[in-house]
Amino acid sequence: MSSGKTERLAGEAGVLRAAELLREGGTVAFPTETVYGLGANALDSAAVERIFAAKERPSWDPVIVHVCDREMVGRVAKVSGEIAGRAEALMAAFWPGPLTLLLPRTAAVPDAVTAGRPLVGVRMPAHELALELIRKACVPVAAPSANRFGRTSPTTAGHVLEDLDGSIDAVLDGGPTMVGVESTVLGPSEDGLGWTMYRPGGVSKDMLESVCGTGMVEVFRPAATAHVPESMPSPGVGIRHYAPRAKLVLVSEISRHRGPIEQRLVSTIDDVFESAGKTGVMLPDGWDASYAPLVYRWGPWGDGETLARRLFAGLRELDEAGAAVIICPVPEMGGIGEAIRDRLKKAARDK
Repeated sequence: MSSGKTERLAGEAGVLRAAELLREGGTVAFPTETVYGLGANALDSAAVERIFAAKERPSWDPVIVHVCDREMVGRVAKVSGEIAGRAEALMAAFWPGPLTLLLPRTAAVPDAVTAGRPLVGVRMPAHELALELIRKACVPVAAPSANRFGRTSPTTAGHVLEDLDGSIDAVLDGGPTMVGVESTVLGPSEDGLGWTMYRPGGVSKDMLESVCGTGMVEVFRPAATAHVPESMPSPGVGIRHYAPRAKLVLVSEISRHRGPIEQRLVSTIDDVFESAGKTGVMLPDGWDASYAPLVYRWGPWGDGETLARRLFAGLRELDEAGAAVIICPVPEMGGIGEAIRDRLKKAARDK
Protein backbone atom coordinates (compact mmCIF):
# COMPACT_ATOMS: atom_id res chain seq x y z
CA MET A 1 0.00 0.00 0.00
CA SER A 2 2.95 2.35 0.60
CA SER A 3 3.19 5.10 -2.00
CA GLY A 4 6.88 5.61 -1.36
CA LYS A 5 6.30 8.33 1.25
CA THR A 6 6.21 7.50 4.96
CA GLU A 7 4.01 9.78 7.07
CA ARG A 8 5.40 10.79 10.48
CA LEU A 9 2.46 10.98 12.87
CA ALA A 10 2.05 12.15 16.46
CA GLY A 11 -0.64 13.03 18.99
CA GLU A 12 -4.33 12.16 18.91
CA ALA A 13 -4.70 13.08 15.24
CA GLY A 14 -1.75 10.84 14.49
CA VAL A 15 -3.34 7.91 16.32
CA LEU A 16 -6.57 8.33 14.35
CA ARG A 17 -4.67 8.48 11.05
CA ALA A 18 -2.56 5.44 11.99
CA ALA A 19 -5.70 3.49 12.94
CA GLU A 20 -7.30 4.39 9.60
CA LEU A 21 -4.23 3.14 7.73
CA LEU A 22 -4.31 -0.17 9.63
CA ARG A 23 -8.00 -0.69 8.83
CA GLU A 24 -7.25 0.00 5.16
CA GLY A 25 -4.51 -2.65 5.04
CA GLY A 26 -1.52 -0.35 5.49
CA THR A 27 1.69 -0.70 7.48
CA VAL A 28 2.30 1.53 10.51
CA ALA A 29 5.27 1.55 12.85
CA PHE A 30 4.31 2.36 16.43
CA PRO A 31 5.94 2.42 19.88
CA THR A 32 5.53 -0.25 22.52
CA GLU A 33 7.28 -0.40 25.87
CA THR A 34 9.88 -2.75 24.34
CA VAL A 35 10.81 -1.52 20.83
CA TYR A 36 8.96 0.02 17.88
CA GLY A 37 6.85 -2.52 16.01
CA LEU A 38 5.83 -2.55 12.35
CA GLY A 39 2.10 -3.17 12.45
CA ALA A 40 -0.60 -4.38 10.07
CA ASN A 41 -4.05 -5.90 10.48
CA ALA A 42 -3.29 -9.41 11.76
CA LEU A 43 -6.46 -10.81 10.15
CA ASP A 44 -5.63 -9.47 6.66
CA SER A 45 -3.13 -11.77 4.93
CA ALA A 46 -2.28 -9.19 2.25
CA ALA A 47 -1.54 -6.57 4.91
CA VAL A 48 0.68 -9.00 6.84
CA GLU A 49 2.59 -9.79 3.64
CA ARG A 50 3.38 -6.06 3.37
CA ILE A 51 5.21 -6.28 6.70
CA PHE A 52 7.40 -9.07 5.34
CA ALA A 53 8.06 -7.15 2.11
CA ALA A 54 9.01 -3.91 3.89
CA LYS A 55 11.34 -5.67 6.35
CA GLU A 56 12.69 -8.14 3.77
CA ARG A 57 11.77 -10.73 6.38
CA PRO A 58 11.74 -14.42 5.37
CA SER A 59 8.37 -16.16 5.47
CA TRP A 60 9.67 -18.82 7.87
CA ASP A 61 9.91 -16.29 10.72
CA PRO A 62 6.53 -15.82 12.52
CA VAL A 63 5.37 -12.49 13.93
CA ILE A 64 3.64 -11.46 17.16
CA VAL A 65 0.04 -10.26 17.34
CA HIS A 66 -0.69 -7.30 19.64
CA VAL A 67 -4.08 -6.93 21.33
CA CYS A 68 -5.68 -4.29 23.54
CA ASP A 69 -8.00 -6.41 25.70
CA ARG A 70 -9.03 -9.94 26.61
CA GLU A 71 -11.87 -10.01 24.09
CA MET A 72 -9.43 -9.40 21.26
CA VAL A 73 -7.30 -12.33 22.41
CA GLY A 74 -10.24 -14.60 21.56
CA ARG A 75 -10.23 -13.37 17.96
CA VAL A 76 -6.75 -14.77 17.35
CA ALA A 77 -6.16 -17.50 19.98
CA LYS A 78 -7.97 -20.28 21.81
CA VAL A 79 -7.37 -20.05 25.54
CA SER A 80 -9.01 -23.31 26.53
CA GLY A 81 -8.30 -26.87 27.55
CA GLU A 82 -5.31 -27.87 29.65
CA ILE A 83 -3.35 -24.62 29.22
CA ALA A 84 -6.26 -22.27 29.97
CA GLY A 85 -5.70 -21.88 33.71
CA ARG A 86 -1.94 -21.46 33.41
CA ALA A 87 -2.24 -19.01 30.51
CA GLU A 88 -4.83 -16.93 32.36
CA ALA A 89 -2.55 -16.76 35.40
CA LEU A 90 0.33 -15.50 33.26
CA MET A 91 -1.89 -12.91 31.58
CA ALA A 92 -3.11 -11.70 34.96
CA ALA A 93 0.44 -11.40 36.27
CA PHE A 94 2.25 -9.86 33.30
CA TRP A 95 -0.26 -8.19 30.94
CA PRO A 96 -0.10 -5.47 29.86
CA GLY A 97 3.64 -6.02 29.63
CA PRO A 98 6.60 -7.49 27.75
CA LEU A 99 5.40 -11.11 27.66
CA THR A 100 4.32 -12.93 24.49
CA LEU A 101 2.37 -16.18 24.91
CA LEU A 102 2.27 -18.83 22.19
CA LEU A 103 -1.32 -20.08 22.06
CA PRO A 104 -3.41 -22.21 19.66
CA ARG A 105 -4.47 -19.96 16.79
CA THR A 106 -8.01 -19.43 15.55
CA ALA A 107 -8.99 -20.02 11.93
CA ALA A 108 -9.05 -16.25 11.40
CA VAL A 109 -5.26 -15.94 11.69
CA PRO A 110 -3.47 -16.15 8.30
CA ASP A 111 -0.63 -18.62 7.82
CA ALA A 112 1.75 -15.71 7.19
CA VAL A 113 1.46 -14.63 10.83
CA THR A 114 2.53 -18.00 12.28
CA ALA A 115 4.72 -19.29 9.42
CA GLY A 116 2.08 -22.01 9.03
CA ARG A 117 2.42 -23.27 12.61
CA PRO A 118 -0.56 -23.99 14.90
CA LEU A 119 0.49 -21.56 17.65
CA VAL A 120 0.28 -17.78 17.44
CA GLY A 121 2.30 -15.36 19.57
CA VAL A 122 0.04 -12.88 21.39
CA ARG A 123 0.80 -10.03 23.74
CA MET A 124 -0.78 -6.91 25.25
CA PRO A 125 1.76 -4.06 25.22
CA ALA A 126 2.21 -1.85 28.27
CA HIS A 127 2.24 1.38 26.27
CA GLU A 128 -0.82 3.60 26.26
CA LEU A 129 -0.22 4.89 22.72
CA ALA A 130 0.01 1.33 21.39
CA LEU A 131 -3.14 0.27 23.23
CA GLU A 132 -5.02 3.34 22.03
CA LEU A 133 -3.95 2.66 18.45
CA ILE A 134 -5.18 -0.94 18.60
CA ARG A 135 -8.47 0.13 20.21
CA LYS A 136 -9.05 2.80 17.56
CA ALA A 137 -8.13 0.42 14.72
CA CYS A 138 -10.51 -2.25 16.15
CA VAL A 139 -8.25 -5.03 14.84
CA PRO A 140 -5.48 -7.16 16.35
CA VAL A 141 -2.14 -5.89 15.04
CA ALA A 142 0.64 -8.17 13.80
CA ALA A 143 3.93 -6.42 14.52
CA PRO A 144 7.55 -7.57 14.50
CA SER A 145 10.22 -4.95 15.21
CA ALA A 146 10.20 -2.05 12.75
CA ASN A 147 13.61 -2.54 11.14
CA ARG A 148 15.19 -4.36 8.22
CA PHE A 149 15.35 -8.06 8.97
CA GLY A 150 18.35 -8.98 11.12
CA ARG A 151 19.25 -5.36 11.88
CA THR A 152 19.38 -3.58 15.22
CA SER A 153 15.90 -3.07 16.63
CA PRO A 154 14.50 0.50 16.73
CA THR A 155 13.79 2.28 19.99
CA THR A 156 12.84 5.67 18.49
CA ALA A 157 10.81 6.79 15.48
CA GLY A 158 14.05 8.09 13.96
CA HIS A 159 15.53 4.60 14.08
CA VAL A 160 12.49 3.29 12.20
CA LEU A 161 12.95 5.86 9.44
CA GLU A 162 16.66 5.03 9.13
CA ASP A 163 15.65 1.55 7.96
CA LEU A 164 12.16 1.83 6.49
CA ASP A 165 11.52 5.39 5.27
CA GLY A 166 9.64 5.09 1.98
CA SER A 167 8.87 1.40 2.50
CA ILE A 168 6.01 1.74 5.00
CA ASP A 169 2.95 3.97 5.17
CA ALA A 170 3.54 5.72 8.48
CA VAL A 171 5.37 5.85 11.79
CA LEU A 172 3.57 6.97 14.95
CA ASP A 173 6.10 8.84 17.08
CA GLY A 174 5.74 8.16 20.80
CA GLY A 175 9.27 9.03 21.87
CA PRO A 176 11.93 6.55 23.07
CA THR A 177 10.81 3.15 24.30
CA MET A 178 11.26 2.25 27.97
CA VAL A 179 12.34 -1.42 28.10
CA GLY A 180 14.52 -1.38 24.98
CA VAL A 181 14.62 -5.13 24.24
CA GLU A 182 11.87 -7.26 22.74
CA SER A 183 9.32 -9.19 24.78
CA THR A 184 9.90 -12.53 26.45
CA VAL A 185 8.31 -15.31 24.37
CA LEU A 186 6.80 -18.25 26.23
CA GLY A 187 5.02 -21.32 24.87
CA PRO A 188 3.78 -24.69 26.15
CA SER A 189 6.52 -27.32 26.47
CA GLU A 190 6.40 -30.34 24.18
CA ASP A 191 5.08 -32.58 26.97
CA GLY A 192 2.34 -30.03 27.74
CA LEU A 193 3.21 -29.98 31.44
CA GLY A 194 5.37 -26.88 31.61
CA TRP A 195 6.55 -23.95 29.50
CA THR A 196 9.43 -23.18 27.15
CA MET A 197 10.99 -19.71 27.10
CA TYR A 198 11.92 -19.16 23.46
CA ARG A 199 13.30 -15.65 23.93
CA PRO A 200 14.31 -13.83 27.14
CA GLY A 201 13.02 -10.31 27.57
CA GLY A 202 11.59 -7.92 30.13
CA VAL A 203 9.91 -10.77 32.04
CA SER A 204 12.67 -13.02 33.39
CA LYS A 205 12.64 -16.78 33.96
CA ASP A 206 12.51 -16.23 37.73
CA MET A 207 9.50 -13.94 37.34
CA LEU A 208 7.74 -16.53 35.19
CA GLU A 209 8.43 -19.31 37.67
CA SER A 210 6.98 -17.21 40.47
CA VAL A 211 3.66 -17.82 38.68
CA CYS A 212 4.26 -21.16 36.92
CA GLY A 213 6.17 -22.87 39.72
CA THR A 214 9.87 -23.51 40.25
CA GLY A 215 11.37 -25.68 37.53
CA MET A 216 8.34 -25.28 35.24
CA VAL A 217 10.08 -23.05 32.65
CA GLU A 218 12.80 -24.48 30.40
CA VAL A 219 14.99 -22.34 28.14
CA PHE A 220 14.91 -23.05 24.40
CA ARG A 221 18.29 -23.95 22.91
CA PRO A 222 18.24 -23.63 19.11
CA ALA A 223 20.33 -26.04 17.09
CA ALA A 224 22.84 -24.34 14.80
CA THR A 225 22.19 -25.38 11.22
CA ALA A 226 23.13 -24.23 7.75
CA HIS A 227 19.76 -25.30 6.35
CA VAL A 228 16.99 -22.80 5.69
CA PRO A 229 14.10 -23.76 8.01
CA GLU A 230 10.55 -24.34 6.81
CA SER A 231 9.41 -22.33 9.81
CA MET A 232 10.71 -21.17 13.18
CA PRO A 233 8.96 -22.47 16.32
CA SER A 234 8.64 -18.94 17.69
CA PRO A 235 9.36 -15.31 16.89
CA GLY A 236 12.84 -14.19 17.92
CA VAL A 237 14.78 -17.46 17.80
CA GLY A 238 16.89 -16.82 14.70
CA ILE A 239 20.58 -17.64 15.18
CA ARG A 240 21.76 -14.20 13.99
CA HIS A 241 19.68 -11.11 14.63
CA TYR A 242 19.73 -7.58 16.13
CA ALA A 243 23.03 -6.89 14.34
CA PRO A 244 24.66 -3.52 13.62
CA ARG A 245 26.44 -2.95 10.31
CA ALA A 246 29.75 -2.97 12.17
CA LYS A 247 31.36 -6.20 13.33
CA LEU A 248 30.41 -6.71 16.98
CA VAL A 249 33.12 -8.08 19.31
CA LEU A 250 32.03 -9.16 22.81
CA VAL A 251 34.19 -9.07 25.93
CA SER A 252 32.84 -11.47 28.55
CA GLU A 253 32.80 -10.37 32.15
CA ILE A 254 35.56 -12.22 34.02
CA SER A 255 35.16 -10.38 37.30
CA ARG A 256 32.55 -8.48 39.24
CA HIS A 257 35.13 -5.72 39.55
CA ARG A 258 35.55 -3.03 36.96
CA GLY A 259 39.35 -3.06 36.66
CA PRO A 260 39.86 -6.51 35.07
CA ILE A 261 37.01 -5.93 32.61
CA GLU A 262 38.49 -2.60 31.51
CA GLN A 263 41.86 -4.31 31.05
CA ARG A 264 40.25 -6.83 28.71
CA LEU A 265 38.54 -4.02 26.79
CA VAL A 266 41.87 -2.24 26.30
CA SER A 267 43.51 -5.50 25.22
CA THR A 268 40.70 -6.24 22.77
CA ILE A 269 40.89 -2.77 21.25
CA ASP A 270 44.65 -3.16 20.82
CA ASP A 271 44.08 -6.51 19.07
CA VAL A 272 41.59 -5.21 16.51
CA PHE A 273 42.47 -1.54 16.08
CA GLU A 274 45.38 -1.87 13.68
CA SER A 275 43.46 -3.72 10.97
CA ALA A 276 39.83 -2.99 11.64
CA GLY A 277 39.51 0.72 10.96
CA LYS A 278 37.48 2.95 13.27
CA THR A 279 36.58 1.16 16.52
CA GLY A 280 33.62 1.98 18.77
CA VAL A 281 33.14 0.92 22.38
CA MET A 282 29.94 0.51 24.40
CA LEU A 283 31.38 1.90 27.62
CA PRO A 284 29.60 1.92 31.01
CA ASP A 285 29.34 5.24 32.85
CA GLY A 286 32.45 6.25 34.79
CA TRP A 287 34.86 3.95 32.98
CA ASP A 288 38.04 5.41 31.50
CA ALA A 289 37.46 6.37 27.86
CA SER A 290 40.94 7.63 27.02
CA TYR A 291 41.84 4.42 25.17
CA ALA A 292 38.63 4.24 23.09
CA PRO A 293 38.48 5.88 19.63
CA LEU A 294 34.63 6.10 19.60
CA VAL A 295 32.58 5.89 22.79
CA TYR A 296 28.90 5.40 23.58
CA ARG A 297 28.17 5.91 27.27
CA TRP A 298 25.93 2.93 27.89
CA GLY A 299 24.79 3.50 31.50
CA PRO A 300 25.71 2.40 35.03
CA TRP A 301 27.34 -1.06 35.06
CA GLY A 302 25.00 -3.41 36.91
CA ASP A 303 21.87 -1.35 36.13
CA GLY A 304 20.22 -3.87 33.79
CA GLU A 305 17.15 -1.78 33.04
CA THR A 306 19.22 1.16 31.80
CA LEU A 307 21.63 -1.04 29.85
CA ALA A 308 18.70 -2.79 28.13
CA ARG A 309 16.92 0.47 27.33
CA ARG A 310 20.07 1.97 25.75
CA LEU A 311 21.52 -1.15 24.09
CA PHE A 312 20.13 -0.80 20.56
CA ALA A 313 20.44 3.00 20.57
CA GLY A 314 24.14 2.62 21.36
CA LEU A 315 24.78 0.11 18.60
CA ARG A 316 22.99 2.38 16.13
CA GLU A 317 24.86 5.51 17.28
CA LEU A 318 28.25 3.83 16.85
CA ASP A 319 27.17 2.54 13.44
CA GLU A 320 26.22 6.07 12.38
CA ALA A 321 29.56 7.38 13.65
CA GLY A 322 31.28 5.08 11.17
CA ALA A 323 32.56 2.33 13.43
CA ALA A 324 33.87 -0.68 11.53
CA VAL A 325 34.08 -2.67 14.77
CA ILE A 326 32.05 -2.25 17.96
CA ILE A 327 33.48 -3.71 21.18
CA CYS A 328 31.02 -4.40 23.98
CA PRO A 329 31.40 -5.84 27.49
CA VAL A 330 28.79 -8.48 28.33
CA PRO A 331 26.95 -7.99 31.64
CA GLU A 332 26.43 -11.09 33.75
CA MET A 333 23.61 -9.93 36.03
CA GLY A 334 20.36 -11.91 36.17
CA GLY A 335 16.87 -10.70 35.30
CA ILE A 336 16.89 -8.59 32.17
CA GLY A 337 20.60 -9.32 31.87
CA GLU A 338 19.52 -12.61 30.25
CA ALA A 339 17.87 -10.63 27.47
CA ILE A 340 20.87 -8.32 27.00
CA ARG A 341 23.21 -11.30 26.62
CA ASP A 342 20.81 -13.01 24.19
CA ARG A 343 20.67 -9.95 21.94
CA LEU A 344 24.42 -9.36 22.04
CA LYS A 345 25.31 -12.98 21.28
CA LYS A 346 22.93 -13.11 18.30
CA ALA A 347 24.13 -9.73 17.03
CA ALA A 348 27.78 -10.87 17.21
CA ARG A 349 27.35 -14.13 15.30
CA ASP A 350 29.01 -14.37 11.91
CA LYS A 351 26.70 -14.09 8.94
